[in-house]
Amino acid sequence: MRPLTDRYTVSPQIDPADVAAIAAAGYTTLINNRPCVEIPPSHQADVMEQAAKEAGLHYVVLPITHDTLGPDLAQAQRDIIDASNGPVFAYCASGTRCTIVWALGQAGDMAVDDIIATAQTQGYDLSMMRPHLSQLSGQ
Repeated sequence: MRPLTDRYTVSPQIDPADVAAIAAAGYTTLINNRPCVEIPPSHQADVMEQAAKEAGLHYVVLPITHDTLGPDLAQAQRDIIDASNGPVFAYCASGTRCTIVWALGQAGDMAVDDIIATAQTQGYDLSMMRPHLSQLSGQ
């Protein structure tokens, strides 16, 4: 678990068996940012959804690929976070895509240096995004 904020944590791929512990840790929403074409049947969205349902979590599938990553997806992820009635746990292959989509959603509301520093504290180097984040935030 790599918390970026009090309300948003990212992670590499989780197992269905991990979902109950995520709920027990106080998370209320689970976002699956990993496309099913990348993962085996044991971790597909329907399996993860069942585990989330059994744990009492709100479950959202919002796959991120190079083709889909953009402002609309960033806004959708942010809307899910904002609408959640508690902390959100998002996962993908390594947590990087979950972090990038969060960063894009923060541009304009959070200083670019703070976005990059927050990601770095959890091991995600977004320095290469500085020009894009600066453009999005009007800096």
